[in-house]
Amino acid sequence: MIYPIVKYGKEVLAKVAAPVTVFDGELEKLVTDMFETMYAAHGVGLAAPQIGLSKHLCVIDTTVSDTNGAKLVLANPVIVTMEGRQVQEEGCLSLPDFRAETPRPLRATVRAQDLQGREFTMTGEGLLARAFCHETDHLNGTLFIQHLSALKRESIKRKIRNLEKAGEW
Repeated sequence: MIYPIVKYGKEVLAKVAAPVTVFDGELEKLVTDMFETMYAAHGVGLAAPQIGLSKHLCVIDTTVSDTNGAKLVLANPVIVTMEGRQVQEEGCLSLPDFRAETPRPLRATVRAQDLQGREFTMTGEGLLARAFCHETDHLNGTLFIQHLSALKRESIKRKIRNLEKAGEW
């Protein structure tokens, strides 16, 4: 099932998501649907709040542009270390058509649980490190535009307000 993507401005995107506590078939179905939704939207990551669900859960697949990528499910992820710095153009499925040069760590290590609730730790570099940070931010009520300069962030917000007034958001 493909879920509609929640756009910037919805309350669920601004709140810390609830932890995942039940690891069952229902969670597996949700993860399958999240991957389907992400692929349909041409994304490399999707957090549960982006489909309107307050769950500390995200999916990532960087194989589209990273040969080291893989389908990843992160329940209750926490970034434990960050190293280096990269500045690349970043976008977000909840902010369609808006992209900006966004600073992120070059390397990030995440601790999370898999679909069975088993804890694991994984380090990513480049796009995968960016995806770890971007999706974990979503679960903590933060969007990528909050990493931009105040001027750039306000410019994007103003454009969104104009789109809302025109009924296009």
